[in-house]
Amino acid sequence: MADILGERDDNVPDRPSRVSEPSRQSQLPKRFYKDVQVDAEGVGFVVKLDGKPIRTPGKDLLTTSSKSVADLMAQEWSSQEQRIDPMTMPVTRLLNTAIDGVATDMQAVKEDILRFSSSDMLCYRTEGPEALNELHLQYWDPLIEWAQVSLGAQFSLAQGVMYIEQPGEAIAAFSAHLGPIEDPLLLAACHLVTSLTGSAIIAMAVLKNECDLDEAWQIAHVDEDWNASQWGEDVEATQRRAARLVDMTAAVACIEALR
Repeated sequence: MADILGERDDNVPDRPSRVSEPSRQSQLPKRFYKDVQVDAEGVGFVVKLDGKPIRTPGKDLLTTSSKSVADLMAQEWSSQEQRIDPMTMPVTRLLNTAIDGVATDMQAVKEDILRFSSSDMLCYRTEGPEALNELHLQYWDPLIEWAQVSLGAQFSLAQGVMYIEQPGEAIAAFSAHLGPIEDPLLLAACHLVTSLTGSAIIAMAVLKNECDLDEAWQIAHVDEDWNASQWGEDVEATQRRAARLVDMTAAVACIEALR
């Protein structure tokens, strides 16, 4: 082996230690401000750091029509310690997305929500076991019935995971309630709830004040909770769910402030 590799260099340790990578925390920007305040700016509200308004990554003014939303952002910025961690600032991140992304093409975002409604999670029921079927009836059917009565959208139900095409009338009726949304943050929040729950119907129910955060979260996790009750919880899945709940909480808070 020595013939192949050559003689060992005495300057190289027998067990070289692995070069440690810098931690994520150490790469975050340091907190550079002391004072955080909310001020009226034009027709909206901004958060100012030491008197200077925050801007989006795209350099636009980070402004909202809701003082409640601005107050939530101010709390996020005030709670930062030595370093600024965007992952602990879900409302700020959502407003950045709304201004830099959603506002540039709101119709595309509405169409994406409609795509969710055409294959909505609540419309697909398991073929068993019976206990899970009962949970679907208990938690999902009331929203399906609400969509029919309040939205005029009569969705078809299917057993199993095979795709079924929803009636065009149902999608059109659902779309009529998305159309009037003009605030990019409100639309961004609805899209985030849709993505996190897998259900445009749940997002619309939150928007229309048919269910609150806790109810929406429980409805969205009927299958996951049932599986956990049968087989136990997965640690990594629980952690991912907790992270999603942080974003869900921020999105619902924005919806409640803007609707």
